[in-house]
Amino acid sequence: MLKKIQGRLQTFAGAMMVPIILLVMVGFFVGIGSAFTNYILSPGGILYNIFSMLSSCGFFFMNSLQMWFAVAIAFTLAKKEKGWAAFAGLVLFFTYTSGIGNWASLNGVTADTVAVDALVQSGMAMEEAMNYNALFTEFMGMFTYNMGMFSGLIVGVIAAFIHNKFVDTTLPEMFGFFAGTKMVIIMVTLVSVPLSILTYYVWPFIGGCLQALTTFIGSSGLLGTFVFGTLDKALLPFGLHHLIAFPIEYSSVGGTMEIDGVVYEGVKNIINGQAASSTATGYITRNFTNGRLLFQLGGIPGAALAMYHCANKENRKAVASIMIPAVFTLMMVGISEPFEYTFLFAAPALYWLVYAPLCGLCYVLAEIFQISINGTALFFMIPNLFQPQKVHAMHALWLIPLTFAAYYFIFKFIIVKFNLQTPGRGEAKVHLFSKKEYRDSKSDDSSQNSTSDTESLEYRIVEALGGAENIVSVTNCATRLRVSVKDESLVASDDDWKAYLEARGVVHGDHSYQIIYGVQVQNIATKVKDILGID
Repeated sequence: MLKKIQGRLQTFAGAMMVPIILLVMVGFFVGIGSAFTNYILSPGGILYNIFSMLSSCGFFFMNSLQMWFAVAIAFTLAKKEKGWAAFAGLVLFFTYTSGIGNWASLNGVTADTVAVDALVQSGMAMEEAMNYNALFTEFMGMFTYNMGMFSGLIVGVIAAFIHNKFVDTTLPEMFGFFAGTKMVIIMVTLVSVPLSILTYYVWPFIGGCLQALTTFIGSSGLLGTFVFGTLDKALLPFGLHHLIAFPIEYSSVGGTMEIDGVVYEGVKNIINGQAASSTATGYITRNFTNGRLLFQLGGIPGAALAMYHCANKENRKAVASIMIPAVFTLMMVGISEPFEYTFLFAAPALYWLVYAPLCGLCYVLAEIFQISINGTALFFMIPNLFQPQKVHAMHALWLIPLTFAAYYFIFKFIIVKFNLQTPGRGEAKVHLFSKKEYRDSKSDDSSQNSTSDTESLEYRIVEALGGAENIVSVTNCATRLRVSVKDESLVASDDDWKAYLEARGVVHGDHSYQIIYGVQVQNIATKVKDILGID
């Protein structure tokens, strides 16, 4: 039962990663576009107008994030006909959002009646009136609840569930037009009515809980920062870290701030708002992200060097061939999994008892020394070049080397003291077996594959998953191939994945697998889907 729940949570967390490209674009479009329109160019010129358009695109993505989550999650969780699932997500999102406002108006609740002044005149205390008013917003002209990204998550999951349940529906010939994918659109529209009504009555309680959680996070100080940073890394192997990071980054759980008359919710959105403001002089320092600057540019390179020095001398060259690309990827784009999975499965205690708390401590140090910067990986720091006056990170110049040294000596001491089998050390091998070695070891299973196409990694992945008929669905996040299967007994062992199929590790759920391949996983997933003939 627990594995089944974990598997579904992993799938859901992976789906949340799909719209991540929009979040990246927000930072670049707003950061660079606003820098040119606020400080470099004069209004009226063609270049000014172009950069203004870029900035507007960024804000459009940010202000409609819930809609993109609805579409992306419905698309990702659908097992077939994904385009129709995405369309169903869009239909359900708008009917659901407008339905909440319609039901509210039928109960006498409108934008005018929930205005702070109107609530105070009706007898509410000012603080109570402001909290109640914060529950509502206007989205694309529709008065509705201010649910942020949560409305997109709810809609995406429900739309995918309805799609998977009704996409194969058949009807008598005279009603045949409404069968299959069209039945899905009919059903999401019908479901939006009771869902909107239910949300109208339930959301105020959920919203109150979120407000309480926001208050707790805001008042928990450095302890809360440490707990968040540690959990963010501790949950990563299970693929669940997005579940705690995204609400803080993109919803009111992470706090709110008014900038130039506009209220922003979530630390990432607040930073984007500050990047767009000509009056802002810096970025918020308690943003639950700046700690990554320390361990991505200092700590993890130090840990990688410690593993290199702890490896057997004859294996150091092989260790370096793995560590250097992993660290480079991390420093450039902030993807840490290729490094983390080089030692997680060989020395799990080192990961959870040492590495995760050290990362949590980095978040605390960044907050103590008030580091203020937009982006924590080199590529995503580019917008800072255009607004250097908002960057306050002088303390990082000595904290990064200090973090490098701390990780290096702590990792080296623990690896040697407890004789941990990190890559290249003791019996631990740093070797990716060739395709021929894999075929030889699995000769009974692979004897039918004789062409060059069937010798590819992707064909061997399909075979290792028990064949095409055993595979239910295939998706991916930034670094993991996520697969659901019918029969787990037909799937290759974890050792085979790592030894013969170039995987860095495997995470299990109930009939679900996350196979870690690193940043090349998108190409692998696409080719696997081509082999299976799925979209």
